[in-house]
Amino acid sequence: MSHNELLARITIRPEQCGGRPCIRGMRMRVIDVLELLAAGESQAQILEDYPYLEADDIAACLLYAARRLNHPNVAA
Repeated sequence: MSHNELLARITIRPEQCGGRPCIRGMRMRVIDVLELLAAGESQAQILEDYPYLEADDIAACLLYAARRLNHPNVAA
């Protein structure tokens, strides 16, 4: 799956979850998946615990986060 296809899985709707990025229009936020990974959950465990998620959803969350953090910090 291309990067554009992965990023298309991330939806942002002002009326849903306070406009926070979610996965495929569901109420599962990108941050929820990232926090699970940061807590040591494996992708396999996340997919087992949340059967409506797909492996590409997890990849999309990681790519989205990487893209959001990829900007220069300019010191004044």
